[in-house]
Amino acid sequence: MTGGSRGIGAAVARLAAQEGWTVCLTYRADRDAADEVVAQIAARGGAAVAVRADVSREDDVVAAFATARAHGPLAALVANAGTVAAKARVEEMTAERVIRVLAVNVAGTIICCREAVRALSTRHGGNGGSIVLLSSAASRLGGSGEFVDYAASKGAIDTLGIGLAREVAAEGIRVNVVRPGIIDTEIHASGNQPDRVAQLGPMVPIGRAGQPEEVAAAVVWLLGPGAAYCTGSILDVTGGR
Repeated sequence: MTGGSRGIGAAVARLAAQEGWTVCLTYRADRDAADEVVAQIAARGGAAVAVRADVSREDDVVAAFATARAHGPLAALVANAGTVAAKARVEEMTAERVIRVLAVNVAGTIICCREAVRALSTRHGGNGGSIVLLSSAASRLGGSGEFVDYAASKGAIDTLGIGLAREVAAEGIRVNVVRPGIIDTEIHASGNQPDRVAQLGPMVPIGRAGQPEEVAAAVVWLLGPGAAYCTGSILDVTGGR
C-alpha cells in the first residue's frame, strides 16, 4: 500500500486490515502519521508495518517490496502514492514541477507495478493477486486552470491500468483502477487550495464531497474475491461528477 499515511491511503490500510489483510504501508516524510495508522490497525487486532519510501526513487520501491515480502507472500498492491503541485496554468509551470509530478504519479506507479508483477505473476512463480491503481476524475475532466499536469499524470494511470490488466490477466493478476472525485483529504491543501472541498462539494450531483472511507470500500472490494471477474475496470467514486 503506497502512500498509506493519510487520506485515502490511510483509509484503505485500515479497512484492508479490518478485512484480514496484513498491510505494509509506505510513507515519504511523515513517520508519525504512518505510525499512527499502524497503531490504529493494531488496536483493532490487525497487522501492519510502515516503511519509508519515495516512490519516485527506484531503490526505495525495491526496498519497500522487500519489507512487504518479509512479512509473508505478496498478494496485492494498492498504488496510491501521488503528488499535486500548487494551482497554476500551464504557462506558469516549471519543468521541475512537471517532472516531479510525473516521476511520482507515473514513473513511481509503473515501477511499483513492475515489482508487484515480479512477485505475483504465475510466470515468475507467484500465486497471482490483485493490483489497484488510484487515479482521479481529473483524468477525464482535465484539471483546467488548476493542475493540468496532475490530470495528465492520472490519464496515464488509466491507460496503465487497462494495458497492464491485459498483459497479466493470464498470469493470475487482476488490475483495476479507482478514480476518486472531490474527496475530503489533505491533498487539496498540498495544492494550495485548502477550501476546494468546501467550494466544490455542494456542486457535486450527489450534493457533497466524498469521504476517504467511501473510496477505500471500492478499493478493498476490488482486492477481494467479490471482484474476481473484474480486470481492466475503471471505477469512478465521484458522486456523479
